[in-house]
Amino acid sequence: MRIEAYNQVAQLYNTNKTNKAGKTAAAGPKDEFTISRAGQDYQFAKKAVSEASDIREDKVADVKSQIDSGTYQVSADDFASKLLEKFQALG
Repeated sequence: MRIEAYNQVAQLYNTNKTNKAGKTAAAGPKDEFTISRAGQDYQFAKKAVSEASDIREDKVADVKSQIDSGTYQVSADDFASKLLEKFQALG
């Protein structure tokens, strides 16, 4: 096997590869994309919701003060209906 022939082929391949890359870099305009107004609104709303707290502190403080003072009243009908909803969801 002749090493000189291999080197010549490798040199030819590398020069052709470089020339092709140079030609493709100058081709055509660049791709662009834009986000629609609805998409921007969606992103804004999603960000606002993710930053909002899951706990409503004002409601929690109100119920906590009622429990501490002993004035918190639970309706038996409301309790029973919620209990039945949970039971039916399981079965």
